[in-house]
Amino acid sequence: MEFLIDSVEKTLEIGKKLGELAKPGDIICLTGDLGTGKTHISKGFAKGLGIDDHITSPTFNIVNEYHSGRLTLYHFDVYRVNDPDEIYAIGFDEYIFSNGVSLIEWANYIEELIPNEYLHIHIKKVPELGENFRKIVLTAYGSKYDYIKELKTC
Repeated sequence: MEFLIDSVEKTLEIGKKLGELAKPGDIICLTGDLGTGKTHISKGFAKGLGIDDHITSPTFNIVNEYHSGRLTLYHFDVYRVNDPDEIYAIGFDEYIFSNGVSLIEWANYIEELIPNEYLHIHIKKVPELGENFRKIVLTAYGSKYDYIKELKTC
């Protein structure tokens, strides 16, 4: 499923709708170049879960936990991870196999650690259409994520 969007607000809205549809144990993997909008998707996702905390990318912590929504959100940023063992050291399996939702920015850096079933969101700039245009591609790996079909109304 693909979306062509032209604003931060629309990026946030897609994230919010995904957060509203999310289920316990979901794993959401975000990929894309720097500045494409991964953190905006994350902010919208948190809103969709009912989390009003200020969402920032956990670049130096690896993971931020948010417990104030209808589901706990584990927000990972693995951009600075040099070795997958660093992720295991923080208890990665305990997070992703919990009843919370794991949202992983730069998931391509730890592909070998991601379970077979997850939702992949890839964001790409589309400069030929304008500075703010992004193509957001959602790919569900596993029937658990069939709920993305409900996003056609975006």
